[in-house]
Amino acid sequence: MDKAEFLGKLQDLPLYFCDFIDPAALEFADRIRWICENECPMYGKTWACPPGVGTVGECKCKCAEFDSCLMISTITEVADITNMYETLATRPAHEQMTDAVAAMLGREGVKPYILSTEACAICEKCAYLEGKPCRYPEKMHPCVESHGINILPLLEELGLPFQFGENVVTWVSLLFFKNGA
Repeated sequence: MDKAEFLGKLQDLPLYFCDFIDPAALEFADRIRWICENECPMYGKTWACPPGVGTVGECKCKCAEFDSCLMISTITEVADITNMYETLATRPAHEQMTDAVAAMLGREGVKPYILSTEACAICEKCAYLEGKPCRYPEKMHPCVESHGINILPLLEELGLPFQFGENVVTWVSLLFFKNGA
C-alpha cells in the first residue's frame, strides 16, 4: 500500500487528523488503566475492556506485532462537556468514521487491529460475562486506554491540541497493521 496515496484518499473525510505513526512511539503504562479500574462502569464486563483485553504488557506485545499504525482523530462540539451523556452521544459518529477508514484499508488488502473509543456495546450481554469468546471480534474495537496507551505524549509530539476548550470533544483511533499485508 502506498501510504501517501492512501492519506490522499482520507482528505475527503471529516477527520481532524490522520497520519501514519510508528507503533514503537506509543507509550504503554499501567497507570493509564487506573480510570478503567476505578471509574469506568464497564471494567470487567466486556472483552473490549480490562481485564478481558489482557494485561498492559500483553496489549503492548499485541500492538508490537504490527509495524504500521494509522492514527485518526475527529472533533465535535457539545453544549456542555461536563454532561457525560451528551459527550458520549458524539462517540458513534467517530466509531462510524473509524469503521469507514477500516473499510478503506480493507480495500487496500489490509486488515487492521483497531483501538478506538469503545467499551463495546454490540451485544446486550457480553459473552465475557458468560466466560465465552467474543461473538463479534471483527466488529469490536477496544478503547485506546484499555491497552494502557498514553496517547497525550504522542499528540503533544505531533503538535495536536487535545483540549480546545470546554465544549470540544476529541476522539482518537489507532488502526494497526502489517505493512504490505
